Formats: sequence, structure tokens, C-alpha cells
Amino acid sequence: MSEGLAQDEAFARIRLLRSPNIGPVSYAQLLRRFGDARAALDALPDLAARGGRDYRPAPAEAVEAEIAAVRRAGARYLFHDSPDYPPLLAELESAPPILTWHGDLALAAKPCVAIVGARNASAAAVKLARDFAHALSDGGFVVVSGLARGIDGAAHEGALPATIGVIASGIDIAYPPQHADLQERIAGEGLLLAEQPPGTEPRGSHFPSRNRVIAGLALGTLVVEAAPKSGSLITARLAGEAGREVMAIPGSPLDARSHGCNQLIREGAVLVQTPEDVIELLSDFDGRPRSALREAQPGYALSDDEAADEPAQIGALLTTAPVAIDELVRQSGAGAGAVQLALLELEIAGRLARHAGGRVSLAAQ
Repeated sequence: MSEGLAQDEAFARIRLLRSPNIGPVSYAQLLRRFGDARAALDALPDLAARGGRDYRPAPAEAVEAEIAAVRRAGARYLFHDSPDYPPLLAELESAPPILTWHGDLALAAKPCVAIVGARNASAAAVKLARDFAHALSDGGFVVVSGLARGIDGAAHEGALPATIGVIASGIDIAYPPQHADLQERIAGEGLLLAEQPPGTEPRGSHFPSRNRVIAGLALGTLVVEAAPKSGSLITARLAGEAGREVMAIPGSPLDARSHGCNQLIREGAVLVQTPEDVIELLSDFDGRPRSALREAQPGYALSDDEAADEPAQIGALLTTAPVAIDELVRQSGAGAGAVQLALLELEIAGRLARHAGGRVSLAAQ
């Protein structure tokens, strides 16, 4: 199932992540606090009870069925601490603890650039995306995108085989259906990645999660054509929050599909017009992007010496309005570890929601 990881621990990690109310942040905190996934699973009912709810972890039978489905798909698991886990993606606080993959995993360790854009893209933009992707792959970059219609599909086609497709469904589900052949080609010649369990049909909430993986894999994200409030702009903003380069190709103000790119440029994204512009920006990227599109707030990491035994009393400080965790630490007067433990108990009990930028709130009931 995973080289270098004991079978029972690998099984327990999958079960832990598939258990109710466990996300990337709580998963990482549980492993840190309890040492391994088996001990974390044993602790879940007690943690949830302290948060005010009964709790049952994911059934072992469901995990067995998932592992069998991954094998049938010809895919494999990739765990967060594997030496093959993409290093740039690992830098995200919300990095997926477990991915499934099919293809050439070595592509994820090479310099990557994300190309995203409109599904209903113009013919000119589709050609531009294909040409940029081809030139960037010739220049030594791997092109990452989300296998959507329009710009995404053109980017994959232009870069093959040097391309990574990140999907919002399970590794065994082709979406959109008209890209089934392209998805199969990427799995065979490039690399296909999925965060969702096999058999999962894509839902609206899965796409922002997929977008953070696309942004996290790449040194920079290029938006070719996009309307305001589109998923492509979400990917660009996630890239900016991660400290990566954000680039956009300008378009006519008369075409609504260009308004998103023009807006990004106005807000600080780097205007690019040729593949050489992108190569120049990313070839010597040192973690200090020229784009000014950054809105990240620091998360509050739990260090080993902050692992508290008793949770902080923060119930009165939380509402359904998101608040930064460091603000809870300041107002409660408790240590960071005690605050994190209290949040962990509430999250496992289904009473806490986590938001971008290290913010939390009570979950809407």
C-alpha cells in the first residue's frame, strides 16, 4: 500500500482521515499529539465526548473497500511524510495528508507551473493556453491543471506528457465525462492526482479543495482567461496566499471572460504576454514572488512543547464569525497548545469550522 510505512499504520491513517470531521489540520494535530494513527483513532471518541458529542470512526470495512478500489484503478496511495510527497505542496498548512495517484510521480518533484482559466473559453484563449503549455513543457516545466473543459484541457494537451491533472473526484471517476480519454492519457503518460476517495463523484465543495492542490504544487499560477468570481481566480488567490507567483494574460475589456485576468493584474498579479515571460519569472524563483497578490494570515502551528493536557476555555469567545486562532490565544490567556486542544475537541465533535488564513468559527447548525 505504501513503501516504508507499516501496513497497519497505513490502514489506520486512511481510516483516521475518512472519519467524520477530520480534515488536514486536525489530522496533522492528532498524529503529532498521539504519535501514530492507531493511537489517534482510539482517542477520537473521548475527544469528541469532551467536545459534547458521541463519535464513531470510519468503519474498517469501508477502508478495506476503498483500498480494493484504489488497487482496481491501478492507483496507489501517497502519504504526507513520504519522501515522494511533492515538497512545495507539503509547505501548505492544509496540504492533503493522503493522495491517490496514477502515472509518473516524479513529475511532481520537478518545477511546476499551474495554468487555469475559463471553462467556456474563447477559441483564441484555448489556443493560447495550448501554445503556452507546450512552450513551458519544452522549457523544462511541468504543467498542472484541473482537467476542466476549456483552458484546463488545452493546457494538459499542450504539455503532455509533462503534465499533472488534479481532479475533484475519486481517482477512478472521469470528470467531466468528455475528458475521460484525456484523463486516461494523463494517468498513462503524465500524472493524475486525487484527494477524494475512489468512487467519489465531484461536488461543489471539492473544487476549492482541488484548486488549493493545483496552486500548492506549482511555483506559480498563470490565469489565461477568466470571469470575475470564477474558480480560476480562487486558484490564483490561493497561490498568492501560499507565497507563489501569480500571473495573468490581459484581455480585451469588451470581453467579460477577460475581466478576471484584468482584475488580477490590477490587484498585483504579474502581466505576462509570452511563455518566455513565465519562464523568466519562475526559473530563478526564490520564494519571493514579484506579484503582490498575497492576503495570507499566519496560522497557529502546535509545537512539541505546546502540547497541553487540558483544553483552554474558549467557548464564550467563539461565534459563527471566523476569528484568527492567535486572537483566541491572546483573549483566552491560555497557551497555544491548550487552545489548539480545545479547537480539536470541538472540530471532532462537529461543532467547529476551519477557514482560510488560520481562522475558525462555530459550525453552522
